[in-house]
Amino acid sequence: MSLTRHAEITRIIDTLSGHYLQGKIRAIKLAMITLLSGGHLLLEDIPGLGKTTLALALAKALGLSFGRVQCTSDLMPSDITGLSIYDRSSGTFKFVPGPVFNNVVLVDEINRSMPKTQSALLEAMEERRVTVEGVTHGLPDPFLVIATQNPLEQVGTYPLPESQLDRFMVTTGVGYPPAEVEKAIIKGGSLRDEIRHIEPLITLEDIRLARQAVKNDILLSDKIVDYIFAIMAATRNHPLILSGISSRGGISLAEAAKAAAFLENRHYVIPEDVKLVAGAVGAHRLILCPENETLNKEEVLQSVLKSLPVPLV
Repeated sequence: MSLTRHAEITRIIDTLSGHYLQGKIRAIKLAMITLLSGGHLLLEDIPGLGKTTLALALAKALGLSFGRVQCTSDLMPSDITGLSIYDRSSGTFKFVPGPVFNNVVLVDEINRSMPKTQSALLEAMEERRVTVEGVTHGLPDPFLVIATQNPLEQVGTYPLPESQLDRFMVTTGVGYPPAEVEKAIIKGGSLRDEIRHIEPLITLEDIRLARQAVKNDILLSDKIVDYIFAIMAATRNHPLILSGISSRGGISLAEAAKAAAFLENRHYVIPEDVKLVAGAVGAHRLILCPENETLNKEEVLQSVLKSLPVPLV
């Protein structure tokens, strides 16, 4: 028996990966897993590989409201959250919502904004509300932040502290497309205009029902919980790692694995679901020992996974 709204969700993945975002199916799947799990997504890669295009295409296909923030070193918190402006006609202050009051918010080059602005955004991501001048405003549901981050060695970047990286459920790169796809892109030009005209492939109600199915209808057995805990414990006792996966990271790993099972139209999580999302959910939460900081966190985590026995379910 098919899970509620499974077909509608997979149609989005098939449409985007088959035409608009060829060669990006892993990033698209991880974005959908993040949406279904109620988390936020951080895309890390060099400029020009389609991070912004992916966010635009996803928002269009989902039919959700969309806001965009282009981060710069002088971006203020009120540029994201909004501010109160004095209305002369009424003689009162009127709140003008910022771009964060949208279902999907693209935060481009988040590590070019100053720490104070990063904190304001990340507080909104965690609390799902913002407080401006003493008044609290709720954010829409669903609420998905897709932030992009340039490599830290580029000029004008502020690294996100580990505590703020932990707020992102999933971190992934976009990667270069296959050679034939890239040649077609070079020949045909950018698809940005075409993407702006994508018709919604799903309704808001479909998204809510699919998220409820992920939360309530996917079984997470005790063996899978033990497996996730074993991964967390192994990262905390690894000689190359100073600080391993947090409890919040373990919760995110479980929720993402349930969403991965949903995409496979399965009512229960298997170890392969956990292994599929472990790198994207867990690697950015690791703090390596100072002498090992140049190592690739994803590769370190994959070595942890290989060292652990896989349970039979």
